[in-house]
Amino acid sequence: MNKKKAKGLIVAGLLALASGRALAVDGVAVELGNGDGTDMGRVAVQWDWGKRWFQSENWHLGGYWDLGLGYWKHDNVRPGQNDNITEIGLTPVFRFQQNDLQGLYAEIAVGAHFLSQTSLGDKRFSTSFQFGDHVGVGYRFGAKGAFDLSYRYQHLSNGSIKEPNSGINFNQVRLQYHF
Repeated sequence: MNKKKAKGLIVAGLLALASGRALAVDGVAVELGNGDGTDMGRVAVQWDWGKRWFQSENWHLGGYWDLGLGYWKHDNVRPGQNDNITEIGLTPVFRFQQNDLQGLYAEIAVGAHFLSQTSLGDKRFSTSFQFGDHVGVGYRFGAKGAFDLSYRYQHLSNGSIKEPNSGINFNQVRLQYHF
């Protein structure tokens, strides 16, 4: 994907955020991470599904949509190699959490990501479309559970749609604020 297409995707995402339902954002988050010689940062907005599945006396399975815009910077590149990628992703996230939305939780997700470039240093992604899956654990705290600090392990790859499928892995720390 060229830079013009990437900018178009970013603008489309921002316009979607300006639409009616998007104004009712339920949370915002900042993520920082590193993996495979690459630093990454991401900002994201969330919309809670407002559903509770498998609810017990203290716990339930819930979830939210996560729309994020990220930037990756690779440490060591040779002349002529690409050293950064901008990405946009939309991910449905399932979270096993306490009914009062406070304390420990675990989450799992698989979403769609679009990359501005298909190379990063020596890595070749072969497609701009990537699946992004993660597992995470965190702790929600503060008045009404407004704050959320978590660790995530994220893997992005094209799911063998096309070779090569080198993928990339990130260890991330995420701080989220719930409205």
